[in-house]
Formats: sequence, C-alpha cells, structure tokens
Amino acid sequence: MLKCGIVGLPLSGKSTVFNVITRAGAEVKPYASGKTEPNRALVNVPDKRFDKLVEIFKPKSEKPADVEFVDLAGLSRDAGKGAGLGNSFLSFVSESEALLHVVRVFKNSAVPHPENSIDPLRDWRIVEAELIYRDLGVISNRLARLEEKKAKKKLTPAEVSELELIKELEAHLLNERPLREFNLTDEQKKSLSGFAFLTLKPELIVLNLDYTQTGDVPELKALEAEMSAKNLKCVRVYGATEMELEQLDPEDRAEFMKDLSITEPGRDRLIHEAYKLLGLISFFTSGTDEVRAWTLREGADAVEAAGTIHSDLARGFIRAQVVAYDDFIANNASMSQCRDKGVLRLEGKEYKVQDGDMIEIRFNV
Repeated sequence: MLKCGIVGLPLSGKSTVFNVITRAGAEVKPYASGKTEPNRALVNVPDKRFDKLVEIFKPKSEKPADVEFVDLAGLSRDAGKGAGLGNSFLSFVSESEALLHVVRVFKNSAVPHPENSIDPLRDWRIVEAELIYRDLGVISNRLARLEEKKAKKKLTPAEVSELELIKELEAHLLNERPLREFNLTDEQKKSLSGFAFLTLKPELIVLNLDYTQTGDVPELKALEAEMSAKNLKCVRVYGATEMELEQLDPEDRAEFMKDLSITEPGRDRLIHEAYKLLGLISFFTSGTDEVRAWTLREGADAVEAAGTIHSDLARGFIRAQVVAYDDFIANNASMSQCRDKGVLRLEGKEYKVQDGDMIEIRFNV
C-alpha cells in the first residue's frame, strides 16, 4: 500500500491537516502529546471520471483508487540525534513513499510555537536538517561496514561502485543538501532503495494558515521563494477552518469556501497533489459487474497494468483494448461508437498507459 507520511514540527497542525484529508477524526490537541504511534487512514482519491463511470454503468460494486496517509508524531529539533521521539519517529517516516511537510503559518496564542515565533522558512529548515542528519547516520553505518570489509578482503566491483557513490552522497548531505537534489540515475536509485533515504523522498510543502491569511502573506515570502528555487511545490490549506467546513452542509460550505477564495476543498487538493507527488496515474476497468480505478506508476506499460489487476493477466497477456476516458464520453459512452471512430484501440505489451485510460485485457493462460 502506497503511503504519504505527514511530517512537521510539533504544533504545526499536522493532525488537523490529517483530519482535513481523511475525515478520520484524529485527536487534535493544542500541545505536543508525546505519542509515538501514528494515526493512519486509507483515503479514496476523488475522481469525477470514476464517479461518471459509476453513473453510466450502474455496477454491482465500485472501487475507487486509494492512498494511505500517516500522521506522524511532531519532529523536534535534534530528533536525528535522538531528542524527543527521535528514532521511533524517523523509522515511521522511512516507511512512507512521499512526505507532506506541514509548515505552520497560523497564529494562535493558545497554541504556543515550539520555537516561540512564526517563521515558516526557519521551521522548514529545522525539519529538513533532521531528515538530512538521519540520512547521514544511515550512510555512516554503511560506510563503516564497507570499510571494515575492505580492510579484510577485496570488495566486489558492485561494492566498490557503492562505496564511491555513498561517499559522494555523504559529501552532498554534509553540504546541507537533500538527496533529492543529487543527480541519480534510475539504476542508482534502485540500488539505494533499501536504505529508505528520507531526503530522497518526494516532498510537498503544506502551508497551514488561518482564515485571516488570504492573499499575500508576508511571513511566506522567504519560504515560497526558496521552495520555488528548489522546485518544491507549496499548497495552502486553512487547516482548522477547513476541518470545521467538513461539518457544514454543502451550501454553507460552498459559501465559506468562496469567502476564502477556495475553488476545491482542501481535502481534494491535498489528495490530488499527493497522488501526483507519488508519480501515480489511474486507469479504469468498467462494466455492469464492477467499475474500478486502478493505481499505476506513471510511465508503466500495458503488461504492468495487467499485473496490477491480476498476475495471470500479465503472464498470459495478448493485447490491451484501450480507449481514453475523454474519447469514451465524447462518443456518447458507447464502445461501438468509439470503435467506429477509431479511438478504441488494441495495444501491445510496450504501450505506455495514460492517465484516464479505460482498459480491457485480453489474455490466455
């Protein structure tokens, strides 16, 4: 199951953001609780295309795509050195495929800031430094083992290459730069996957504001400038307010959203951004028995899509019958019309699946 870990300093509003996303009702306290076990929730990915297919086919069962969100304990300064919840927190982070980094912008005297002031860029740097420090610890342990082996006997060519790469990564981290900024090949990334480096994970910056902080927010200028330079995306969320909005009826909710200049609920915005952050797309299988959205890595081929449905489909793959969702709708949701117009196609093993493809696998086992 793909997971997005929600990280940030204590009292940044992580659990509030978790509740906005998941509607899970996790406990929200105006102080650092010291818990170690994270809140978890499996969340359906909002998709109007899926909803439309359900409306068209009226299936016996329906299954949207989903992503798991994990609300991790607040990351204190010096956690990488064992302070606060330290290593127990960092082990949970390593299980996540992507990070939603909640940065506090809201002001609330009832919720004291652990650093005693609102400074989003400073707060982001504190958490980033702890993630870097943890990755340095992993590298240090691996270097020690490789050097110990090297002293006793000759390293294999693969180990020699790994040693060289690890040393380069160490130098990069010592310059206070995350590994996502290191130019790794796909092969190198694959070889490093077992280390679960935290700063190699894709990261989305979630700016947690209060309802008064609309338009230009002076406190955000420095952070947004640095995130832009680092090619990290920022998403603004009115955490406490949007959590309360979920309790309102749709009409009142729409009015409040209009006042905040929000065109899409925070929940939907964050889920969609997390899905993109993980490099995921959705394809559909549809019929009167079931309409289902399947999750696939962007760039995956038709055989991988078949294997996502069932291993037998990949093993006996012959062809994939494919029509793009938009073409299906444009042709009156009729497969026969799609076939007549030439937009219903037979594709082979190497076909790269596109987001929104409707697929039927032909196979023989």
